[in-house]
Amino acid sequence: MKIPFRGAEAAPFDPTLVAPMSTAAKPELTGGRRIGVLVQHGFTGSPASMRPWAEDLAARGYAVEMPLLPGHGTRWQDMNKVSWADWVATVEGALDKLVAENDAVVAVGLSMGGALCLRLAADHGEDLAGVVIVNAAVDTMRKDVKLLPVLKHVVPAFPGIRNDIKKPGMDELAYPSVPLKAAASMFAGYAELRRDLPKITVPVLFFRSAVDHVVDISSSRAINAGLSSKDFEERVLEDSYHVATIDNDAPRIFSESAEFIERVTAAGRG
Repeated sequence: MKIPFRGAEAAPFDPTLVAPMSTAAKPELTGGRRIGVLVQHGFTGSPASMRPWAEDLAARGYAVEMPLLPGHGTRWQDMNKVSWADWVATVEGALDKLVAENDAVVAVGLSMGGALCLRLAADHGEDLAGVVIVNAAVDTMRKDVKLLPVLKHVVPAFPGIRNDIKKPGMDELAYPSVPLKAAASMFAGYAELRRDLPKITVPVLFFRSAVDHVVDISSSRAINAGLSSKDFEERVLEDSYHVATIDNDAPRIFSESAEFIERVTAAGRG
């Protein structure tokens, strides 16, 4: 990589492929109760990485809100105009909608999307029946992250890491560059989240890929050490990389998360 790296250019995304998703609950499929699920993609990614999971959840009768985070799905430069606070506000808005329209709500997320779900659990745990996270990012062992507060004023972006997927032919439709102002804001948000992990008491199901070239083991360690949830389980995915939601283990994620959602939302019946 040559410095200054100005950021890679890429063709615009097909808007239909990165569009958000919103579907109503079908209580006739869920025992008469309206169950909502917030589905959240990750940093520089798009709903394309979560759409098969969201569609599976909708087919099971769950209401689904899958937002497109501000700055995503357009040009990577747009991400440098927004921050962690904007992304938190977006998922809070989606949660408010689901809470207003349903009897119980669960949040599921990939990578930074998982971190945003944990942020919701720390701040609005009373509104959530549980959280499912896949390769959630809350920490890193990368040394260059400490330089982001300075680098973000000098370099607009670093080369991106996208499509960390073991299964051939899959595309998460993510940016080719990592916008540094956005990245600095994200890591600052992670630091605050790590301090607040003990506030989380809701049930948490955590899927983690054995081989992940984007999120390192420090995030797993922080989550395991920090959560106060008594109902917590970490399950290792042996046949997927980072974007496991569209990788070889996706069917397992779909079925096991559905079992988890059914169980934790049933706890409120009666």
